[in-house]
Amino acid sequence: MPNTRTHAPRGALVFDTRPLGRGAGSALTQKWTAPAPADLRLELVGVPEGTDVALEVRFEAVTEGVLATGTATAPLAGECARCLAPVTSSVTASFQELYLYADGRHDKHDKHDKHDKHEKHDRHDRYDEHEEQDDDERYLDGDLLDLEPAFRDAVVLALPMSPLCREDCPGLCAECGAPLADAGPGHRHEEAVDPRWAALKHLDDQATDQGQATGQMDRRAGAIDLQEG
Repeated sequence: MPNTRTHAPRGALVFDTRPLGRGAGSALTQKWTAPAPADLRLELVGVPEGTDVALEVRFEAVTEGVLATGTATAPLAGECARCLAPVTSSVTASFQELYLYADGRHDKHDKHDKHDKHEKHDRHDRYDEHEEQDDDERYLDGDLLDLEPAFRDAVVLALPMSPLCREDCPGLCAECGAPLADAGPGHRHEEAVDPRWAALKHLDDQATDQGQATGQMDRRAGAIDLQEG
């Protein structure tokens, strides 16, 4: 099927299932480019809102609904986890989601209503548990299938937790914060003096200066004695 391009920020990830039909076994593959929705990110990296996302999705009609299986490739922008330099790359995420027919839910309720009151009472607890499970299921909205929730979950899970500008990034200098990749292997700092020893070092420097002064005086006195002798 030919590629299509949609410029609408709303509904760009909504697929109309009418061309697919409801006959189990029918399938349709579609490729298109859609703008990325907002908030597709982790702390250090994400998909910029509005950037082009390439999608390829196969829609299959099954007995209970439509099975959507696809991949999405999106650009990434963020910061290196080691040196905080800008990072640009891309991510490809795969997803598969079953969208149930909305009227299928009503059918289940109708069948349930056919049971007598005694049977309803006996199965009340199990029915409530089943309803809680239904909260995790996705349904078609009429003939429309919204891919955004499944797409969003897949892309966010595929984002790198610690993006790197390069695999061997050495990070930042612990002393001055300079990027070590730019500073080079010779980047060094003088060893910091422990403040607890600073006072003793000052006294030691004074003693050294006094010793040097005394030595100079002794040498001068010795020279004078030689001259007088």
